[in-house]
Amino acid sequence: MEWYLKAANQGYAKAQFNLGVRHGKGQGVPQDDSKAVEWYLKAANQGYAKAQFNLGVRYGKGQGVPQDDSKAVKWYLKAANQGDADAQYKLGVKYDKGQGVPQDALKAKEWMQKAAELGQAQAQIAIRKM
Repeated sequence: MEWYLKAANQGYAKAQFNLGVRHGKGQGVPQDDSKAVEWYLKAANQGYAKAQFNLGVRYGKGQGVPQDDSKAVKWYLKAANQGDADAQYKLGVKYDKGQGVPQDALKAKEWMQKAAELGQAQAQIAIRKM
């Protein structure tokens, strides 16, 4: 933990992300959703796609932050544009259901297709049903 904290405080996005994971799951530290979000945000603002995706999940579920689908979409989009297949899938779901964005079947299918092409299993199943 000490080394993660040192690296994170020096601005290393991967260490910041890992601290977010540890706080979110209570691994080696007390479980604390708001601290998880704090560390994810630091990494996400540096363009770390996994942290951006995890922020999207947290805003979508309201874990450590107020539930807000439009903010979830914002973070999913940042990660999706970097090729994160899970974020692409989640964006497809948001467009399909009209959560945080206007419902748009075409955009839903486009994002699902991108995710499916990267091997995202849920997207591969969903795209067959569209």
